[in-house]
Amino acid sequence: MFSTLISTDELARHLDDPRFAIVDCRHDLADTGAGERMYRVGHIPGALFMHLDRDLSGPKTGLNGRHPLPEIDALAATFGRAGIGAATQVVAYDQGGGVWASRLWWLLHWLGHRGAAVLDGGLERWRAEGRAVTSAEPEPCSAQFVPQSPAPVASADEILRHLDDGILFVLDARSPERYRGDVEPIDPIGGHIPGARNRPHAQNLSPHGVFKSPPELRTEFERLLGATSPAKVVHQCGSGVTACHNALAMTIAGFPGSRLYPGSWSEWIADPARPIARG
Repeated sequence: MFSTLISTDELARHLDDPRFAIVDCRHDLADTGAGERMYRVGHIPGALFMHLDRDLSGPKTGLNGRHPLPEIDALAATFGRAGIGAATQVVAYDQGGGVWASRLWWLLHWLGHRGAAVLDGGLERWRAEGRAVTSAEPEPCSAQFVPQSPAPVASADEILRHLDDGILFVLDARSPERYRGDVEPIDPIGGHIPGARNRPHAQNLSPHGVFKSPPELRTEFERLLGATSPAKVVHQCGSGVTACHNALAMTIAGFPGSRLYPGSWSEWIADPARPIARG
């Protein structure tokens, strides 16, 4: 079972394995139809497509962030239609670094499905190695996905209660300039949650676009967290997507058990009473 990452070599050996479900998660925040168009042009053989907004997020209310979590029953139905059952090994991939694929990885683990991994290096590495792509879209055999009790997540109210007591270690996965509030290209207000620390998700990757080794990641997270238990770590970003990349990196490093704040910055700023820090 692959529960964090899978290599391109390993996936190539399992392309015809009926126990595997491959999911293309490519996305572009500036052009939300781009991932699906790219999928139709060419994808890893056997891969299905899941859309971040349509399949991997729930309805927006204006107060719950840009990518709220889906309702569990709706998400279980999505997974079932994709042929994901209890024994299915899921491989999620995207353009390259795993930002969008890690959202599917997190959602599956959230509902207790351990056989979920991100393709290390994504489609970019797959293509660079000269491996096959196709425009043929498979017909999945539906399965029954039975969700387990969801893993705990953090809420805005919980973070607000613990802003000054050190109970939580809030980790912001956005770029440094967005964290500081120097620029904000997506959300209407810039800045960060007071007390949050910044670890841009790009720091999880090597210059070759794959995840750093477990020992490298472990050293970096030990330096960042000190004696903080992973259970105290709350990941956030702009909308609860790239934060999953940091959660995956911590798991690779041997620090499982951290939590996601699904609403993240886009939910936090929806209530003007919540404090904002800059710099």
